[in-house]
Amino acid sequence: MLKTILLLLSFTPLWAQAQSGVATSEPWAFKLTPSWYTSAGQHNAVDVNLRGNNGQHALWVGQYVRGNEFQQTRTGYEYTANFDWGQMVPSLQAASGGYAGGSLSFQIGHPVYALVGFGRTNLRDYYNLNFDPNDMVTLGVGAHLANGNQLSLFTVKDNRLGTDQMVTHAMWYWSASVQDHWSLDVAYKDGRSSPGEARVTGRSASLTYDHHPTFVRLAYDEKVNFSAQDQARLSVGLRF
Repeated sequence: MLKTILLLLSFTPLWAQAQSGVATSEPWAFKLTPSWYTSAGQHNAVDVNLRGNNGQHALWVGQYVRGNEFQQTRTGYEYTANFDWGQMVPSLQAASGGYAGGSLSFQIGHPVYALVGFGRTNLRDYYNLNFDPNDMVTLGVGAHLANGNQLSLFTVKDNRLGTDQMVTHAMWYWSASVQDHWSLDVAYKDGRSSPGEARVTGRSASLTYDHHPTFVRLAYDEKVNFSAQDQARLSVGLRF
């Protein structure tokens, strides 16, 4: 599966460029995001992520540290291919400790659109900062509405490890002005940390306010990553 995603990734930029017939050169735009994580029964954690965008290309590198218990460096790449029918985004990620993963997602239609995606990893140790299953399928629907509003509803479900993990998200995005944007993500999770373990359920909410070039995000996540811990998160960011 990872080889398939890698092959698609290598051909997607050429395919999308052929569809548009235009090759553009744009300057790099960067986003620096430090985050703080507080979980009951664990050491506090810090993560710093630097993401760079150039047109349809995006690269990132990050470092996650939780006391003396665990730390991991990661990097990744994604390409956003735009077509008349919608959007396709292949993505690859690697991390210290030998982790590798990939995903492929589609947004089909406009202004009402379907959301479809799938992902695979090599199952090496990885602290999941997506807070959704990584070996998964995604199905959902969304819509662009009037006055800069956008709504989506989708489910991310484990389809490999037999954990029955499923996270359902309801998301709202509002572009209030050229500089000001709000987003809210509320979710419900149900599943097991591993096969045979007791089921856990939990809710989460994340609120982001973006006043260009800065933003702040607050989140609270029950049973984060299907563990026994509840987690509070704070992220701030700067674009340059």
